Amino acid sequence: MPATKERRLSPLRRALQRLSADDSELDAQELQRECRRASCMPMGEIAPGQHVAVTGRLKTVTFTPCTNLPLLEAVLYDGSDMITLVWLGRRRIAGIEPGRLLTARGRVAIREERKVIYNPHYTLAPPSS
Repeated sequence: MPATKERRLSPLRRALQRLSADDSELDAQELQRECRRASCMPMGEIAPGQHVAVTGRLKTVTFTPCTNLPLLEAVLYDGSDMITLVWLGRRRIAGIEPGRLLTARGRVAIREERKVIYNPHYTLAPPSS
């Protein structure tokens, strides 16, 4: 639902929508609000070649051992789309784990029809309790 329409709804109507929504919808809405609060671009609006800042929750983190260059890959989701963050030559990064919120900055590329940021600069949000 567009943010402008969500703001026009009465508090009672928003409460009823939250009660009838499933967990994935609620999570997507919360992530989209977090993205707006952080003044980041929604991943669904990103084009290849853009230098962007994106905020979201890490869905998966995978280490891919390659003979020449190990890769640490993390899928970041913001409620509108996903982007893969790839750190070349890294096996592990403290704090990069599924469920963590983070903001990543870098240039968007396309790899195997997926949006990717290589070696992004990132800021981790404090762990949720």
